[in-house]
Amino acid sequence: MKSNWKVLTLIALFSSAVTLFAYNLLGFNKRDVILNEASTTPITRLASLTGNAPTGAPGDFSYAAESATPMVVHIRTTMTRTVRQQQMPDIFREFFGDEGMPGMGQGQGRPRREQGQASGSGVIISKDGYIVTNNHVVQDADEVEVIMTDKRSFKAKVIGTDPLTDLAVVKIDANNLPAITLGDSDNLKLGEWVLAVGYPLDLESTVTAGIVSAKGRGIGILSRNMQQQQPGAKAVDTPIEAFIQTDAAINPGNSGGALVNLRGELVGINSAIASATGYYSGYGFAVPVSLVKKVTADLLKFGNVQRGYIGILPRELDSKLATEVGAKVGRGIYVESVTENGAAKAAGIQKGDVIVKMEGAPLDSDAQMREIIGRRRPGDVVNVTINRGGTERDVKVELRNRNGGRDVIKKEEMATSSMKSLGAEFNNLTDKERQQMGVSGGVRVSKIVDGKLAETEIEEGFVILKANGKNVKSVKDLEAIVGTVKEGEGLLLIGMYPNSSRTLYYAVPM
Repeated sequence: MKSNWKVLTLIALFSSAVTLFAYNLLGFNKRDVILNEASTTPITRLASLTGNAPTGAPGDFSYAAESATPMVVHIRTTMTRTVRQQQMPDIFREFFGDEGMPGMGQGQGRPRREQGQASGSGVIISKDGYIVTNNHVVQDADEVEVIMTDKRSFKAKVIGTDPLTDLAVVKIDANNLPAITLGDSDNLKLGEWVLAVGYPLDLESTVTAGIVSAKGRGIGILSRNMQQQQPGAKAVDTPIEAFIQTDAAINPGNSGGALVNLRGELVGINSAIASATGYYSGYGFAVPVSLVKKVTADLLKFGNVQRGYIGILPRELDSKLATEVGAKVGRGIYVESVTENGAAKAAGIQKGDVIVKMEGAPLDSDAQMREIIGRRRPGDVVNVTINRGGTERDVKVELRNRNGGRDVIKKEEMATSSMKSLGAEFNNLTDKERQQMGVSGGVRVSKIVDGKLAETEIEEGFVILKANGKNVKSVKDLEAIVGTVKEGEGLLLIGMYPNSSRTLYYAVPM
């Protein structure tokens, strides 16, 4: 057994020596973030060198567990919410004034602030303190605290978030941290053993084991969450769900933690569970690392995710739909329509075509297609095989950005253009104003000139507290949110007027 450990140590050192480094040029302090990429030594080769035979057997999980545990951190967040007591009816206010009627006490209807706390996990992806986690772990947080396995604690800054993949990147001020090696989720096999590492139920670092029970699984959870946060508002974009499904035990608090293979390489970020109770019921879901790499690189380099668009209205094909539309195949993505001036139309794809392969892989689901495209940027070329009238043909599709171009659109450019279209001037609330209104932040509409806001019933003086389900504490926050809204889609503003307790909703067409 000791000799096996020596061999494992030598292999680990050798793997580190041949690690490929992915350098992503950043705009932060003109420094590069270095991500560790996995070597190509197969797990079966690792087993043969150590004398173990994991094929068809669980084997020893200790190497992967001990390797990954120091790189998974505990994330605790603090958030503030405004709670309002029941407002005194106007008929009583007329007689007793704002001080309240006898027996009701003072301060009825005035807001008060309450703090709440939440807990999740994160994975260190670079030695200089960049950590990937779930968007829902840090969303709306006033403070983010990162606690290492050695009990060190750091205040973290949220670098970027992406609700469409439920991913986020935070940064702590530290160096020489143990950074995880990024594996290859594309090569994961059904039945392959994986470990979930995180901080479930606010416990200390915990490792559970299971197998990959499905890939490319869409469960609709991101769409539901977005709809709950902004009811009635049109989605800014379609969430990308192509989860790795595992039966490793995952519970609340595991969110943002690591799913690793038997090498200890990251293959996914644990994000959701399927459960009627909110606790583990046998099914957990992780964002594949192939998507994690792309989203985190974009957040670090551009400040927002650069999405390529193929420009079709897709329908997942089955035998029933194939019969209805007269398709010659029973599997693939049926093209219901193509967007004018879109990538698909430029490549010659037509209504009625069936996309049967993408990048050489058979295409079975809409989730699979969105995940493949989601890993690419505007200007990237995707190899697509279509079936038209029973004949297959290969086409190359050059993806386009949200505006129909081929260039990347940085966060600042998107925000500036979109904010101008609102046709208004905005100011941050002062400390005194926040205290009077009982809010932790907000943006006042100080002047409406023309543009989109002039088309609504919003009046000058309105204080924006949320936009598309996200807290707005400053003009900078509002710019970031507005910058993600595509032309033709909606912006839902939630807020109130000073000296009023009513919460108002305004839909702004963009």
